[in-house]
Amino acid sequence: MTERGLLIVLSGPSGVGKGTVRKAIFESEDNDFQYSVSMTTRKQRIGEIEGVDYYFRTREEFEAMIDKGDMLEYAEYVGNYYGTPLPYVLQTLEKGKDVFLEIEVQGARQVKEKVPDGVFIFLTPPDLAELRLRITERGTDAPEVIDERMKVARDEIEMMSLYDYAVVNDEVPKAVERIKDIISSEHFRVDRVIGKYRKMLEEL
Repeated sequence: MTERGLLIVLSGPSGVGKGTVRKAIFESEDNDFQYSVSMTTRKQRIGEIEGVDYYFRTREEFEAMIDKGDMLEYAEYVGNYYGTPLPYVLQTLEKGKDVFLEIEVQGARQVKEKVPDGVFIFLTPPDLAELRLRITERGTDAPEVIDERMKVARDEIEMMSLYDYAVVNDEVPKAVERIKDIISSEHFRVDRVIGKYRKMLEEL
């Protein structure tokens, strides 16, 4: 019987570097995670690729998927929907593959309700001044949007208690190694493996 994969959820405030850290993890030679690409209604940014960075959909298309129950989680953030298509995630976990989600904090709360045995990792900035600098240097948001993102970020950081782990993104390579260490340890937790050994004892 194939051991079910882990659902790994990485989230944190906007601008903290979730995408950068996730890409570094998946570009490493020892990566064995399956990435579940999120869906959004926000406009596609320069350099972003459909089906790689996000699935870009209209608001009407996204809401139709919500109505069909085809979203593991979704949230509306600064005027746009973000979410995770459900079928791919379930199929991949049952094949014994670890699924890696990079999602917003609101969405992570929904996933925790549906998949409580997931591994929930909160990526934090060194401090709020550094977070504002990162958002500003991205050059994709107007000043009023940056102010709104900072306001939301403060609320999101207060929700850190919902997570299993907090990882500071001071340097990307260090953050990547911290996350890999967490996931490696999770595979050896007794509550994850004891079912397999109980089944072995029953077969004696």
